[in-house]
Amino acid sequence: MRPEILGLILAGGKGTRLEPLTQFRSKPAVPFGGRYRIIDFVLSNFINSGIYSLYVLTQFKSQSLTEHIYSTYQFGSLIENQFVTCVPAQMQEGDHWYEGTADAIYQNINLIREKNPYLTAIFGGDHIYRMDVSAMAKYHNEKGADCTVAAISVPIEEATEFGVIQVDRDWKIIGFQEKPSDPKPLPDDPTRALVSMGNYIFNTRELIRNLKADAKDENSSHDFGKDILPAMMEDGHLYAYDFNRNQVPGATPVEEEAYWRDVGTIDSYFEANMDLRSVSPAFNLYNDEWPIRSRVTNLPPAKFVHLGPHRTGQAINSIVCEGAIISGATIKDSIISPNVRVNSYSTIDSCIIMDNVNIGRDCKLKNCIIDKNVDIESGTEIGYDLVEDAKKYTVTEAGFVILKKNRRFLT
Repeated sequence: MRPEILGLILAGGKGTRLEPLTQFRSKPAVPFGGRYRIIDFVLSNFINSGIYSLYVLTQFKSQSLTEHIYSTYQFGSLIENQFVTCVPAQMQEGDHWYEGTADAIYQNINLIREKNPYLTAIFGGDHIYRMDVSAMAKYHNEKGADCTVAAISVPIEEATEFGVIQVDRDWKIIGFQEKPSDPKPLPDDPTRALVSMGNYIFNTRELIRNLKADAKDENSSHDFGKDILPAMMEDGHLYAYDFNRNQVPGATPVEEEAYWRDVGTIDSYFEANMDLRSVSPAFNLYNDEWPIRSRVTNLPPAKFVHLGPHRTGQAINSIVCEGAIISGATIKDSIISPNVRVNSYSTIDSCIIMDNVNIGRDCKLKNCIIDKNVDIESGTEIGYDLVEDAKKYTVTEAGFVILKKNRRFLT
């Protein structure tokens, strides 16, 4: 039986702007929010939307991502068309890596033909958001569209990093600008522009037809935003879907409407993590009706150790995951991942600490991102003297200090 919707997740990006976090892994595999990976958010959106036929297209540094998906997303084999499968670049349509987003789908066109879905959803694997994909598919069908592009308005100064869309009153797309230096604003708000989220739903027949035509075009860059969509705008029914109208069950009134973050830089990655830990978070993880799925661990609960009248293990406005032990240390405005140990008299302020990190006694850490499997010696101070920090660690222009994974740092 053919699936109603087939999902293809583009997860092969290098993520160079997130280095050194992407030195050994692809961007969608980067840990986020303590116990998740970035890829978990788009996969959870599809599964929560009742779409269970999902291919994840990988390419660069894919081992970590592949292991995570195979250990997390297993439906079993009893029900047809329920799977989450990683597909490495196989060069089925030429002896080259993917040359663009459209070429990535074209090189896997056999998967689409074999499943023969009514609709094909092509989504990016590297954004943080909640979205009912079935609502977008319903809108697509109501419009009689050949392709529907998920769109969101952003401050016009940020629009230069995205594909900018112009629409008519019916939200039919009438213009494109790919990462323009002078973005066209919304007609009713000169301070904002409508941009593509990189999420598309196609009628499968139209998708295949346009992919084949694009593959024959020697002048094409084989990209959806630059080539496929502008061509479809001229002779097809191309519509934008307003992400602001998308509602998911269980959302709270205090959450930011249409929350969507492109965590492509260290600064945006840090800020999106910090969005999770406040009293009234802009993005609420505690939504039982729209859960974010990830790997299940058998770790014990987090533990806070009291060492005396003046030293109690505590965490303020922070997320502390399973298996963590906070022993007479103070955590503030931070994300503490599974199996982290913070020893006595240490202070952690505005940090992201990933899995299996051990922080010794009397440490002071501020504005740090510490990757997995790091051992920090007692008495270490990081984030207070960036000139000294830059001699040992990676320091960003915004002042974040990054410690690479699998290291032991000594003072």
